[in-house]
Amino acid sequence: MQPVTIYTKSTCGYCARAKSLLGAKNVAYEEISVDGDADKQQDMARRANGGWTVPQIFIGATHVGGCDDLHALERAGKLDALLEG
Repeated sequence: MQPVTIYTKSTCGYCARAKSLLGAKNVAYEEISVDGDADKQQDMARRANGGWTVPQIFIGATHVGGCDDLHALERAGKLDALLEG
């Protein structure tokens, strides 16, 4: 299983939806909260090629994008393969 990292904010509904999908699939993930932390937000944006909104989701070395991108992978039947590596 590839490591999963998700950058979040506590008030973000899209973050909750993304975490819910991962949880439903029993996927363990590292959550990095960027709430009020400019350094973590900068790290996230650098890693996400300028992506400033949350969530920003990474599976292994692959930048998935946000919540809609994660759900699109699931609908297309591609999420499990990405998770498996």
